[in-house]
Amino acid sequence: MTSTHPLRLLPWTTPEGKPCYLSTEDDRSRLSLLADEVETAQLGSGEQVLAGSRAVLADAEAGERAVRFALTRAAESLEEALRIAISRGARIHPHER
Repeated sequence: MTSTHPLRLLPWTTPEGKPCYLSTEDDRSRLSLLADEVETAQLGSGEQVLAGSRAVLADAEAGERAVRFALTRAAESLEEALRIAISRGARIHPHER
């Protein structure tokens, strides 16, 4: 019997950086709810990183270290946001798109 539920891309990776997936028909399972919480935290962190990055970019006196730090954090946050978008997009049923 083939499942009608696609694998869910989780908002974290393995220690080697490989994607993690969840196979469940229950969107309210313990692991699904944990993934939802992690996604919410990652998006909230991304908002803070964006605000901090904008502040660094607006500071004409910001040095290379500050700019590199802000860019590194922004790239990490963007990677997380893209993973969340891909995961959520894959879970939208074709008739809902």
